[in-house]
Amino acid sequence: MPAGTSARIVAGALEQAAAARAAATRPVDAQALARHASRLMAQPAPWLHEEVARRMAERLSILKRPPTHVVDWGAHLGGSASVLTGACAPAKRQAVEVFAWPVGLARPDPLAPAGVVTARAAGSSMHAGGPPAAAPWWSPRRWWPGAAPAEQQPLARPESSLPEGAADLLWSNMVLHHLADPPAAFARWLGLLAVDGVLMFSTLGPGTLETLRRLYAQHGWGTAHAPFVDMHDLGDQLVQAGFADPVMDQEVLTLTWATPAEALRELRQLGGNAGLQRHPGLRTPRWRARLQAALAAASAAAADGRVRLEFEVIYGHAVRPPPRATVAAETSVPLADLRRMLRARAGAAVPRGDRVGDGAEPG
Repeated sequence: MPAGTSARIVAGALEQAAAARAAATRPVDAQALARHASRLMAQPAPWLHEEVARRMAERLSILKRPPTHVVDWGAHLGGSASVLTGACAPAKRQAVEVFAWPVGLARPDPLAPAGVVTARAAGSSMHAGGPPAAAPWWSPRRWWPGAAPAEQQPLARPESSLPEGAADLLWSNMVLHHLADPPAAFARWLGLLAVDGVLMFSTLGPGTLETLRRLYAQHGWGTAHAPFVDMHDLGDQLVQAGFADPVMDQEVLTLTWATPAEALRELRQLGGNAGLQRHPGLRTPRWRARLQAALAAASAAAADGRVRLEFEVIYGHAVRPPPRATVAAETSVPLADLRRMLRARAGAAVPRGDRVGDGAEPG
């Protein structure tokens, strides 16, 4: 093959890989997304999150055996403590907070059993809970969480204190759409799961708030919210991350409110607008009145006159398969995976009748 042809092939492969990475990254304002999630940490988990947790728990019947080690990723925002305590009572539940915890706020988890271990994403060590140290009154960290000094910012991999390959169930309820890089989350989840461990997660899909998006488009108000990832794309990202047998499902829940003001109040409890094309400045009370009028007009056709908004909820589960080395001129295998492969090969090479203590008699 001519050298020029080989160079073009390599360049084309690099361009395809870059395009795939760009397509997997959500077009969102990552800083705004993190600020919204941190604000939600100061309130109880939204009712919608608790309802989705209950519905996702009904899918735990797919597990072949009860889990013994559960990682609850984004535990506070996910609102799944009571569900997991009931459905996985004997298991060790490891609550992981991945968003900045408000300064001076105690960590509520009254339903967690005594054996729960909590890890906070803003620090690399694991602790049993309790509020972080209060900042001085003059500290910008007290008034603006995003302004913490560099040494107090979340580490690049703060979850590294969690045991790798130990969980047989990783549970993440209604957290993924608060993350700017879902493929990075999938890769991290894969590393925390043991072989044959199961991932179960839920997130919002692109059918969410269709009515609100339509109103924004009609009035030229910019984007109503950051785009959500389609479930088929999420399934592809799971496979690319190394998961096996991904199963994706979705349903649309329609919530109703008596007034537009009530609807907007609850929407704020679910997040905020982190779209790149959102209005660049602060909205005025006059604009808010126009939005409420538009919502009221859109609901006038309903028999009960209630405001209706849609939420597409995506459910996904997948399995961490046994590690396999790819066939290539040069292959890189993590040391932990190499150990698992060697143990699996050694176990398969020894006939059951030759193992000590299995009651087999010599031939």
